[in-house]
Amino acid sequence: MSEETKAAVFGPDALRRLEGVAELDPTLVVTDFSREGDGVQGRLREAEVLLTGWGCPRVDHDALLRMPRLKAVVHAAGSVKHHITDACWQRGIVVTTAASANALPVAEYTLAAILFANKRVLDGARAYRESRRHVSLLSLFPGVGNYRRTVGLVGASRIGRRVAELLKPFDLRVLMYDPYLGADEARALGVELSDLDALCLRSDVVSLHAPELPGTRHLFDAARLSLMPDGATLINTARGSLVDTDALTKELRAGRLHAVLDHTEPEVLPADSPLYELPNVLLTPHLAGSIGGELHRLADAAIDEIQRYATGLPFHHRVDPDSLAHSA
Repeated sequence: MSEETKAAVFGPDALRRLEGVAELDPTLVVTDFSREGDGVQGRLREAEVLLTGWGCPRVDHDALLRMPRLKAVVHAAGSVKHHITDACWQRGIVVTTAASANALPVAEYTLAAILFANKRVLDGARAYRESRRHVSLLSLFPGVGNYRRTVGLVGASRIGRRVAELLKPFDLRVLMYDPYLGADEARALGVELSDLDALCLRSDVVSLHAPELPGTRHLFDAARLSLMPDGATLINTARGSLVDTDALTKELRAGRLHAVLDHTEPEVLPADSPLYELPNVLLTPHLAGSIGGELHRLADAAIDEIQRYATGLPFHHRVDPDSLAHSA
């Protein structure tokens, strides 16, 4: 992982706990598997487990030649696609991820965004700030609120499933689209299975939780955005590539839709993008995922897995390589 990742994720308490379950040099952070000096190559030759995080180099064939004893990779973050290669699966390396831990703050952000969107909290705050007097809520915001509104979740990912769980206490209809989700699983989640176009037509809020794949690029293009009802809100905490930014910008400039965007394409919008200024857009800088103290949850999840390995127990969050073709 990068030095920055280690400093942010693994605090003193986590390092002490890690030293209690594994033999390691807590000062050694590897950012290049071919690096000579500082005993790096000797450590790699001895390593049974790689503890990885953001900034990890690719664990490819050449890297694995330097790690003849490696049996597992424990990733203290979400997706492993950036560093795990086919060479790992071919050698039988077991890979585990803290993606479930990282899903929690994203789901919490999404829950807040859904409830605020249906309540038109940002619009109400702006009206109050601009008028600085009594705001006639019934005349300005007729029909708003969360009672019996319809929420559409796109993607039964870890985050999508967690959002569905968090929505259960509320008087909301929850639809879900995922081509790999069965009827029994949908019932267990408390959601109604829907095709994507019907979900868009019926939902007051549409929240995206699908992976970034060739088939999901611009999943929400001009045609699909046009299906959403006037006044509906699109929430994107997944990947910017799921949405055609130009098409969404056109809808938002017209005032027909609202949006809560934690991911965009490009990842950092140009300085002159209207999305920074439009009153019907909440734009946040990729902060839905683990930040600050939430990063320590990732460390705890990874150390839990290493502790299981050390005691001969199977990993809780093992990555299935067959699922990577349709997951993040």
